[in-house]
Amino acid sequence: MNKEWKRVLQVAATYIGTVVGAGFATGKEIVQFFTQYGTYGLIGIIVSGLCFVWLGSKMMVMAHEIGAESYQQLNNYLFGKNIGKIVNLFTIFTLFGITSVMLASTGSIVKEQLGWWPQIGMILTVLLAYLSIMKGIEGIMMVNSLVVPMMLIFSVIIIVPYIGHFSFLQVSSVQLLTGDVNWMVSPFLYVAFNLAMAQAVLVPLGFEIKDRKIIQRGAVLGGIGLTFMMVAAHLALSNLPYTFQLDIPMSEVIKNVGVWINWLFLIVIYGEIFTTLIGNVFGMARQFQTILPARESTWIMVILLLCFTIGQIGYSSLLTALYPLFGYMGLAFIFMLWLKKSNL
Repeated sequence: MNKEWKRVLQVAATYIGTVVGAGFATGKEIVQFFTQYGTYGLIGIIVSGLCFVWLGSKMMVMAHEIGAESYQQLNNYLFGKNIGKIVNLFTIFTLFGITSVMLASTGSIVKEQLGWWPQIGMILTVLLAYLSIMKGIEGIMMVNSLVVPMMLIFSVIIIVPYIGHFSFLQVSSVQLLTGDVNWMVSPFLYVAFNLAMAQAVLVPLGFEIKDRKIIQRGAVLGGIGLTFMMVAAHLALSNLPYTFQLDIPMSEVIKNVGVWINWLFLIVIYGEIFTTLIGNVFGMARQFQTILPARESTWIMVILLLCFTIGQIGYSSLLTALYPLFGYMGLAFIFMLWLKKSNL
């Protein structure tokens, strides 16, 4: 494999690893945004996939064109400096909240699966995250290049038993009786939220990669990979009764596949949390450096320690309040991204 295509695959893996998170791994996001809508949910996944290919590529190319080192600079370019400040404020609060919750969840995984004190898991994650982020965008791409193939293997494993079943083509009776059209909005909400979050790492990635062809090809492959993973999860989850009532619907899928896959599932969940966490911290560190110049290592450690502290006291109520606002901001973000002209 030549260096160019190796770089393309790294960009694609980083794109996938940044977008997916714990909600994706557990299956909850897929059920909420797609599976509950039956056939229309599958259509929604295809629409989302096309948006991920197009808008993800446009975001990175635009960051490359304007020389945006952080998402703050891209938001200022899209919204103007005044509104951009408000957007960046919401983004930083939400990134802190989500990253803190993700860090706390690594402690829960260690406690539930290994019986260790949860803080041990959090401290180990902080150390691993610090070492990874200190290598810059190369370190983040390296981590994603290791984790994302496992995610794709997991997707293949869960889809195989259900290839002969077609309940994913069914439309729920509730949807037919009520004329529910939420399925038309869900794909755009899903893309809006995820791309608004992913800009923390995709913008610096677009800045660092000097060849726009690599950016475009990586975004296309990343979008295709995300679409495949969404279809695989949707196909598997749609065969479960009362899927929408389960907190971790993917765990029920695993029971039907085999006990041996539990460890792979655990690794995938941790990997999806970790890749998103290091992307968020990297993006926040880049933004803070533009506001208050300091060594990158200092900002990385400060952010990780703050997230560790917030993870101890809880952040769920603030996060619950911020999520809807951030959802609307995400829609505004992809609208402005679509509106702004680019040489893509």
